[in-house]
Amino acid sequence: MNIHQLQETRASKIAALKALGDNPDATKFDALETEVRDLDKQIKRAATLAEFERQADAAPDASLEKELRSYSVAKAIREGAAGTLTGLEAEQHAELSKGRETRGIMIPTSMILGETRAQTVGTNSAGGYTVATNLGGLIDRIRPTLAVQSMGATVISGLVGNLDLPKLTAGPTAYWVAEDGATTASDSTFGKISLAPKTVSGEMYMSRRLVLQNSVALEDVLRRDLGFVLAQALDKAAIKGGGTNEPTGLMSEVAATSTSETVLSDIAADLIAELEIDDVQGTGAFLTNAKVMKTARKLKDGDGRYIGQANVFHNQPVTTTSQVATITGTPDTNPLIYGAWDNLFIGYWSGIDILANPYTDASKGGLRLHAFLDADIVVRHAEAFAWKAV
Repeated sequence: MNIHQLQETRASKIAALKALGDNPDATKFDALETEVRDLDKQIKRAATLAEFERQADAAPDASLEKELRSYSVAKAIREGAAGTLTGLEAEQHAELSKGRETRGIMIPTSMILGETRAQTVGTNSAGGYTVATNLGGLIDRIRPTLAVQSMGATVISGLVGNLDLPKLTAGPTAYWVAEDGATTASDSTFGKISLAPKTVSGEMYMSRRLVLQNSVALEDVLRRDLGFVLAQALDKAAIKGGGTNEPTGLMSEVAATSTSETVLSDIAADLIAELEIDDVQGTGAFLTNAKVMKTARKLKDGDGRYIGQANVFHNQPVTTTSQVATITGTPDTNPLIYGAWDNLFIGYWSGIDILANPYTDASKGGLRLHAFLDADIVVRHAEAFAWKAV
């Protein structure tokens, strides 16, 4: 049984103890007491194990990270398209494919959505000019890492079935009582959030010449371009998804904060206060777009001196992404979001499944890649986030 089930069982045993009345049968009382104490031990062990697992997820095994440094996305696609997958790429495909139906080659999510390697182009005469020409338009605009994930969102990987996560919705209440007086019973109540796989897909075309390029250049293109497509979709859904075939997103799950303030620093103060009022613990940070930051950088005091961003946002970190979309209206407004971001959960059910299709563009000799990723994003506690359109 998981922690939630153990806690429910314990609550039922305590209810049975209460039902015995003021003069309980000693044998039944002792038996139930023993069961409750045994459940307490099981809950403690389960909580300890869950914490160890959380730490393991937060700090991946160093040996695995070192091993994956030699992983080649380009090699996996080339060999997968030819049906001759070998080496580390074959091992990872086999591991990620266990119990799952795949369309093509399974690639670890960290290879696409994680950090990218530094590009090495060598000398210009050996092909550097060609690499620079092909990649010149990509370098500035692509963000291969999710903004919400970099802010501390909780990532759960390797999921198979749907996942229910218990959450405490209300705790017991304390009462002051007279000497020798009886207190009033109150129990904790629990709810849950559920993650279920939703599929995000991206597609890119590689020309015959690009496929024939040196592997270092191709590796960089694949990681950046596929990473950009998938990370962009996940970020957008996490912030404000459509909720049909994609996650709902935190701006849809959390109502906008009601405040009469119009000065940006005052609005930021109100958003921080929203979390403090609900006793939300953890490190907070702001997420917004470039239009809000443009306004923040232009703020001046009464003497015409620029106000530092640390003062505007009350010493809280700020991340900017174009995935925080402008809200169209009269006038247009832009969201400023504050949250304890570890309360945003991202679940991955698979690696990135890449289908290499050489047939659609066979006349040109190119290769069309179709990427699929099963994921879901949920807010564990709505109280951990506050936002306002400014």
